[in-house]
Amino acid sequence: MEIASNWKDYEILDMSDGEKLEKWNNIILIRPDPQIIWKEKTFPEKWKSADARYSRSNTGGGAWQYHKNLPKAWQVHYKDLTFNIKPMGFKHTGLFPEQAVNWDWMINKIKTDGRKDIKVLNLFAYTGGATVACSYAGASVCHVDSSKGMVSWAKENIASSGLSDRPVRFIIDDVTKFVNREIRRGNKYDAIIMDPPSYGRGKNGEVWQFENNISDLVELCANVLSNEPLFFLINSYTTGISSKVLENILSLKLKMKNGKLSSGEIGLPMKNSKLVLPCGIYGRWER
Repeated sequence: MEIASNWKDYEILDMSDGEKLEKWNNIILIRPDPQIIWKEKTFPEKWKSADARYSRSNTGGGAWQYHKNLPKAWQVHYKDLTFNIKPMGFKHTGLFPEQAVNWDWMINKIKTDGRKDIKVLNLFAYTGGATVACSYAGASVCHVDSSKGMVSWAKENIASSGLSDRPVRFIIDDVTKFVNREIRRGNKYDAIIMDPPSYGRGKNGEVWQFENNISDLVELCANVLSNEPLFFLINSYTTGISSKVLENILSLKLKMKNGKLSSGEIGLPMKNSKLVLPCGIYGRWER
């Protein structure tokens, strides 16, 4: 497992009974997490300091319960990157801190490649964590997401990180339709990143289901890879899928590309503890 252990503005303070107590800069939140199936609290007193808690409803969904007045948004920093945090519906804050593992990996790949004109395609790009990382590393990025609100948020993160002058193209569209258009246009990319949801709908009602669609999408994306691609990264939070599945798909669909394949889990450490929270999986192809 690769662990995102370089954060200073994010910490897991404790984990127990389906919930994590976490600190985002100076704000402490309690949020649900299905991986936390043990009952014991390691630091019971720390839970009293929470500023807000997201509680699930027995009938589905859930809501935030605020113990203190919180700003509508605040910032956290990861190394030289800056992200805007906002409590959202369905427990989210607009950032997955475990993805710092992938940000570091991408930044290193881009900075050490030697080329000055690396083009990155970021699909299901959400609020742009990977977009910010790749832009910071010097790549030009095409950021694609079907949600107008998430794309606007990504623009905020680019601006907050001081990268507004960098070449970033923001696209609000269904991922598959966009890639098909890029194929017809003859556009090519040196690196592809995708973080597909388990299930979702595009702006025109397009249905996405990970198990049914991921293999075909990777095959489609292989058509927009440049002749000398740098990397292809798939990240997933889909329950029941092994990281090896992602590696297998990359092996089958990128079989004409010489490179190195790898896969594994990513996680977050708990402060003052040996506990680690598993957070997702990745599959990587790299030159």
